[in-house]
Amino acid sequence: MVLFPVVVYAQQNWVKSSPLYEWVNVGNAGFSAGYCTNVSLAFSPSEQPYVAYIDDGNNQRTTVMKYEGANWVNVGIPGFSEVPSAYTSLAFSPSDGQPYVAYTDDNANLKATVKKFDGTNWVNVGMANFSAGYAYYNSLAFSPTDSLPYVAYGDLAYAQKATVMKFEGTSWVNVGNSGFSAGSVYYTSLAFSPYDGQPYVAYMDAGITGNASVMKFDGNNWVNVGSPGFSAGEVEWTSLAFNSTGQPYVAYTDYGNSLKATVMYYDAPTRINEEQESKLSLYPNPTSDQITIAATGGGQVSIMNLDGKELITSQITEPKTQLDISNLPSGVYFVRLTNDKSVVVGKIIKN
Repeated sequence: MVLFPVVVYAQQNWVKSSPLYEWVNVGNAGFSAGYCTNVSLAFSPSEQPYVAYIDDGNNQRTTVMKYEGANWVNVGIPGFSEVPSAYTSLAFSPSDGQPYVAYTDDNANLKATVKKFDGTNWVNVGMANFSAGYAYYNSLAFSPTDSLPYVAYGDLAYAQKATVMKFEGTSWVNVGNSGFSAGSVYYTSLAFSPYDGQPYVAYMDAGITGNASVMKFDGNNWVNVGSPGFSAGEVEWTSLAFNSTGQPYVAYTDYGNSLKATVMYYDAPTRINEEQESKLSLYPNPTSDQITIAATGGGQVSIMNLDGKELITSQITEPKTQLDISNLPSGVYFVRLTNDKSVVVGKIIKN
């Protein structure tokens, strides 16, 4: 009987002395020149946080800032878009590590523009105002297979239906058909499958009573992923992402559940480890230093982290190739083999 209160007292003291973790400011709070909208956050390859936004302190033009040690500093000149803008989306190129921003020019054209920072200035990526019509809800992302920038948006030239374009070195070209959705789209969100590198787009689909839909490009056409309009009711602020096994997840504001947050995933085999195993063998797995890649047909092999960032690339021609991964941190990685016939993805564990 004497021990019981002692144990309870000790337990209470342990609870009270547990560390209390809090959200803390990154640099100064309220660092933008004026009020801001359309905020888009991304991390550089060196793990610096960057934000792009519409900057009222610079005539509603696009500004990008980064956190540099103790302060938020401008990346290039603030308000670098030529005119007021909207629908900013920020991403980093996996090939050169530079930030890219997609936005809609708020002028007579109201079309999509993408700029990149070349180390000194923000410069156009291809032609400015490249969309056919007014671009709503731009979503910018880079392909893991060819490192090209893609932009998804609702294009008013096609009744605000979903359109995806990519930059192919000199010009922006359509990915499949323009205006491929059932109806007008809002809150477009673009992401790439880690399994086959194909683009997926999630959005609120006005053609299906405002419910959530996801479509993917299969190499020829845009096709539905599961049933179109799969949410319980109308949605807003759709956001698409993939987990480490290649399953797509969608988060959104859910009118079917009192405007509360809902997350759904597509419950189907990812095929990352199915019949493709015969074309790509990885061993030993787990490993601590060397990985042997046994592949049919050769091609380019890339080792990527779970965010899709390429860490090691190599061209292989032999049936078996060894790569040194001893410098990689411990964790799970994708191994992607790309050739003229297929894209095959496997997973390894680095001890």
